[in-house]
Amino acid sequence: MLLMLLFMGATATIALRIAYLSVFTGTSTNRAHAALIARGDILDRNGIPLAQTIDAWSIGIHPEKVIGDKRELARQLAALMPEKSADDYLRILNSKLTFTYLRRRATPELVAAVNRLGEPGIGLGREPERIYPQGMLAAHVLGFTDFNGNGVSGMEKVLEPQLTGSARAGGVQLSIDSRVQQALESELLNAMHKFSAIGAAAVVMDIKTGEVIALTSLPELNPNKPAQQGPDAAFNRATLGVYELGSTFKPFTVAMAMDAGVIKSLGQMYNCPSALKAGRFSISDTHPFNRACSVAEIMQESSNIGTAQIAAQLGTERQREFLKRMHFMERVKIEIPERGRPLNPGANWGDISTMTVGYGHGIAVSPLHLATGYATLFNGGIWRPATLLKHDARNPVPAGERVFSADTSYKMRALLRLVVTHGTGKKADAPGFRVGGKTGTAEKIVGGRYTGAAVVTTFAGVFPMEAPRYVIVAMLDDPKATKDTYGFHTAGWNVAPVISGTVSRIGPMLGVMPDPNREANLGEVLPFVRAKD
Repeated sequence: MLLMLLFMGATATIALRIAYLSVFTGTSTNRAHAALIARGDILDRNGIPLAQTIDAWSIGIHPEKVIGDKRELARQLAALMPEKSADDYLRILNSKLTFTYLRRRATPELVAAVNRLGEPGIGLGREPERIYPQGMLAAHVLGFTDFNGNGVSGMEKVLEPQLTGSARAGGVQLSIDSRVQQALESELLNAMHKFSAIGAAAVVMDIKTGEVIALTSLPELNPNKPAQQGPDAAFNRATLGVYELGSTFKPFTVAMAMDAGVIKSLGQMYNCPSALKAGRFSISDTHPFNRACSVAEIMQESSNIGTAQIAAQLGTERQREFLKRMHFMERVKIEIPERGRPLNPGANWGDISTMTVGYGHGIAVSPLHLATGYATLFNGGIWRPATLLKHDARNPVPAGERVFSADTSYKMRALLRLVVTHGTGKKADAPGFRVGGKTGTAEKIVGGRYTGAAVVTTFAGVFPMEAPRYVIVAMLDDPKATKDTYGFHTAGWNVAPVISGTVSRIGPMLGVMPDPNREANLGEVLPFVRAKD
């Protein structure tokens, strides 16, 4: 009976100790992250996971429970986790802390090695870890979470209630197509490296719905290691950065003038000398006409002089009203919080500013602003906000706001196709897809002054032009000239090829099949185009 009582007492002691360790040690180990909830997945539009939560290991220490030689344990911990020295670990072991983490998001191999030390004061726990299985793909869209599992930026921050709420099991589906995203990032990254640009951004958007199919900003951001990224990588150039996007604004000026009745025909003529005096300034062209030129030719050769005259006829008030209706005077409409404030002449918006804004100088917007503007211009004239959430029965396409007439929208197709077939955007053409679009090269401000040594180059394109469905905008920040570009660093040489390469890759993915027999229908504009003198 005595032996039985002793055995039962020993068993009870062991059971109580296990219960204590389970309740107190285990709870202490996980106390700091007890509030962490396994976040729901973020998926692309086809159901491919872009962000997931897995069970990860954490390693902690209860200094008051350490029973071994603390100096030796500190040495062993420093060998396994060298981010701290043996002296640092010894100070922790000798502290009055009840618990502290030594490593979070620990690998299974490290956990096994620490466990082999056999120290009861070490606590091993499980906690949710947010991972991005596609690596850096769409990183600026997704954003990332902190160590406590809270969304810090991007859609992780925006979707916090949905990802941690009761409906999190199903995840949230974005408008992003990971296949298109990969192709866009690949083409843009190659161009950025080839032309030694300091940054780049690009967007692919469905012009009928406003859904962003792909959005990227370079340098790349690794959301799996956000703490190791510099501020340049974290900066979203597609939505937070605002730039003077140059001649990509010219189609807006022409469309505004059409809608306002200033331009009555694509053959309407303007005087296009080698230089145009505007107050104490002089406006010039890269490809001067030195003769009268038509609206079609102004667009084809990207004439600043011709566009400035059209803008002057339109007038400041009408120009400003159109830009306001296109939401170019406010932060871009999109779910993520990283959105830059556009810059414009403000109180100094007079006649000269009206002329320069007409060809994209003196006004700075984000590349996503530009994409929504082109979507508006070519979807029949309806502005809709950009979205990173997939439209479905629960999230229908908004009705939008009319900016341009359907007739103006239709007439602009031939003009922008002309730019690619006969003008400055030839290298953007993707055979069989009928790309239309506009190049833009804008000088950067360095030391408080504009300089031609540093530029931002942009191409805003639409395809297929016979039935516009997708907008693609690409931008390079400060690209350099190369031997292949014959010393030029303008958009037609460095960023236009990004459009061609991307469209050729993503067209079939989006259901736009190439047709080698497809010819450009330029009958509406070619009669107004003639060879230069």
